[in-house]
Amino acid sequence: MDDMAAPAQSGNGGPGEVLGAFLKLGCTSFGGPVAHLGYFQNEFVARRKWISEAHYADIVALCQFLPGPASSQVGLVIGWKRAGWKGALAAWLGFTMPSVALMVAFAYGVRSVGGLSHAGWVQGLKIAAAAVVAQAVVTMARKLCPDPARASIAAAAAVALVLFPAAWVQLVVLGSGAVAGLLCRRWIAPDQVLAAAQPSHRRSAGLVFLGLFFGLLFALPWLAGNWPRPFLLVLNGFYRAGALVFGGGHVVLPLLQQTTVKLGWLSQDVFLAGYGAAQAVPGPLFSFSAYLGTIIAPGGIGGALLALVAIYVPGVLVLFGTLPQWERLRGVPWARVVLAGVNAAVVGLLAAAFYSPIWTSTITDPWRFALALAAFCALRFWRMPPWAIVAACAGTGALCFG
Repeated sequence: MDDMAAPAQSGNGGPGEVLGAFLKLGCTSFGGPVAHLGYFQNEFVARRKWISEAHYADIVALCQFLPGPASSQVGLVIGWKRAGWKGALAAWLGFTMPSVALMVAFAYGVRSVGGLSHAGWVQGLKIAAAAVVAQAVVTMARKLCPDPARASIAAAAAVALVLFPAAWVQLVVLGSGAVAGLLCRRWIAPDQVLAAAQPSHRRSAGLVFLGLFFGLLFALPWLAGNWPRPFLLVLNGFYRAGALVFGGGHVVLPLLQQTTVKLGWLSQDVFLAGYGAAQAVPGPLFSFSAYLGTIIAPGGIGGALLALVAIYVPGVLVLFGTLPQWERLRGVPWARVVLAGVNAAVVGLLAAAFYSPIWTSTITDPWRFALALAAFCALRFWRMPPWAIVAACAGTGALCFG
């Protein structure tokens, strides 16, 4: 049917209830996107029973399929199902704002300190970032490249991006991953997706959202090129980064690095210091954008909000644009192998970012390598929380590299 039902709600929940539930998670959800999904399942499926287990799994499957911050998108759908559009906004505010406030405060501290290139604690944060990204590469590779075909796509993507580190090459690599997924479909067996699709809003409204998503993706570069005002440059760069993030929040690192550092908006040290600090705060990793927006022009609170909204808008548009089409799209075999190829290319993109700029600018002597390896082992094998790793690396860096 073309006309889809309104959000199915459990009980008489309102935006205030949604805001309170997500604010608690925004203050306590450490550990990254995968951990966030576990927190959501425990809170909204097991404890509050706002949605069923099958419905939750279906929402997660959709958000893994789309570009954007998967855990934040899952939260948006849960809030929307519970209390409509106001509930979606309340869910996003509650889950995102605590980490945004912490990252903005950290950015003001960095601005007041000034030069950071020789600060030992900054070197420690960069080493923590190296360990976290290495862990993300390994985890994503095991999940998204379980066969020789997808492993080869990832390796080819990494080589291409290391040899040709330009923003447009990232687009070519992601597109090539989609094509490679189709060509290698005989050797790719994507995970099955649950079949219990839920009713959504009208498909006509979904087409409007998708039109806005693609319209902004093509219009913003033209506007920024013809009127290079700071707010348009930030809007274009962060929107493009948010529109191309497949596979998890860590993938935003190379996209934002191309948007900010490569254009000379801030130094590599300041960039990686903020990325390392973002591992120590709860909530979504996309709050890193608020840190960058505070530092680069136009800067301050206004810059933080501009960067934050710009990086989230594409994920919101494509999510609510796709919801009405999900029941049809989810069962199409070619769509699943295309996604498998794109996700494999994403692993290569993140591996290339681990090599440059992280490894080449951070692991410059045996002592830094030793600290990075210890941090990686603590994350990977001892399951220590990222915030503890960040604190330990920052402290060790202040003592040893200051």
